[in-house]
Amino acid sequence: MTKHGDLPAPGSSERHRGFNAAKGPGESQPHVTYAARRGVDPLTGAFARRHFIVPWQDSEPVAEADADATLEAIFETPRVQPAVAYVHVPYCQNHCLFCGFFQNVWRPDVSAAFVDDVIMEVERLAGRPLVVSAPIEAVYIGGGTPSALLADDLFRLVAGLRRCLPLSPDCEFTVEGRAYDFGLAKAVAALDAGANRISLGIQSFDTDVRKRLGRKASGAEVKTFLADLVALGRASIGCDLIYGLPGQTKEIWCRDIETAIDLRLDGLTLYALNVWPGGPLAQAIDAGKLAAAGALPSQAQSYGQAADLLTAAGWRQASQAHFVRSARERNRYNRLIKASVPCLGFGPGAGSQAHGHSWRNTVDIARRRKLIADGRMPVEGLARLARDHRARAAIASGLEDGVLDIAAVDHLAAGFAEAAQPLLQDWEEAGLGHIDADCFRTTRAGGFWITTLTKGLYAVLALLNANVSTLKETPT
Repeated sequence: MTKHGDLPAPGSSERHRGFNAAKGPGESQPHVTYAARRGVDPLTGAFARRHFIVPWQDSEPVAEADADATLEAIFETPRVQPAVAYVHVPYCQNHCLFCGFFQNVWRPDVSAAFVDDVIMEVERLAGRPLVVSAPIEAVYIGGGTPSALLADDLFRLVAGLRRCLPLSPDCEFTVEGRAYDFGLAKAVAALDAGANRISLGIQSFDTDVRKRLGRKASGAEVKTFLADLVALGRASIGCDLIYGLPGQTKEIWCRDIETAIDLRLDGLTLYALNVWPGGPLAQAIDAGKLAAAGALPSQAQSYGQAADLLTAAGWRQASQAHFVRSARERNRYNRLIKASVPCLGFGPGAGSQAHGHSWRNTVDIARRRKLIADGRMPVEGLARLARDHRARAAIASGLEDGVLDIAAVDHLAAGFAEAAQPLLQDWEEAGLGHIDADCFRTTRAGGFWITTLTKGLYAVLALLNANVSTLKETPT
């Protein structure tokens, strides 16, 4: 189950493709292009539109002739940093209208063979220096729909990862899923094997909204399943909700948040709806089968309403989109992936990054098996990350956490603090954040517009790169 917010899913194939994207407009004058509007409510009207971040923008593809040797060198090079691991399950029971990541229809007969394939891959790579040299702090089984796997196979997958990988003693181990066809017995199997976190893509508790999206379980069934998971008391239990859905009124959205509060979940993630051009949701809206998605001002109001309700109920806002009720919820994987730590991907379509490169596993099962039989890594899209990817990660993770360390970014990209000052001052005056010594602290409005703020500061980096080569290399 992919996440459906402003960025592609962590560890998913879309996050880890190599890109050599052309620079967008405004990079020559970011203080103008990304200036905020004045005289408006900053939450609902700071910008005319939301900008998006292209994953791995400005990465340079590695020539096919050099790919195998480059990958071999990457896997033979130890890492110093802790890492995360991502396992991709590229199957779904159906294609939900809001999803832009659907790959394969799930069939129960693929379950055992899929898990056999992934465990074999992990066993083959587990002893390589890249994998074994430092702890893995978080494992995330995503997709797709990992909870579609049969109970015995889900147990084998979790147990196999725990057996083969150098997990830290307090490693966060997440299984992502959807309520339909999960069931308490399957969840217990995952927990018995060593998972300690379950994240469900709920999107809405309202049955009518769910049905329009292609979700199969009713709101009542979803609530019962979540309550049963919480009652086990064995893991951090969280879910995702989406605001801006067609037919989702203010009252429905507030009930969704209140339901999550009443269930006493450990964590809750809020995502703004993206309508993928040409996707099934866009087609349904264009054909008049569904109401239009919520406009940006309405989405901003929903974000603010949810934050108000959650904080009033004692929840802590841990990041722009993630709220935490209990100490059991750490959200470690998502925080670390935003900070650009090494990511080790397993399974068809899984993305990875390490030692200044990104790549993804071949998603086609037959081709994947042939490459392995030929003694080659089943990898495609190998690319060198942009030279300033460390500075970009510091910007993205800092804004996500609500506190951008300006001095830290300046250490990675000399001149950043001075170059970014006009833009940061503009945002402060517009009510999007506060400059506090060497930090920029976002307001709630700044949190809603986080991707636009991130894109603006990336444009500052691009301007620095165009003027002079000042970036300091750091170990990866």
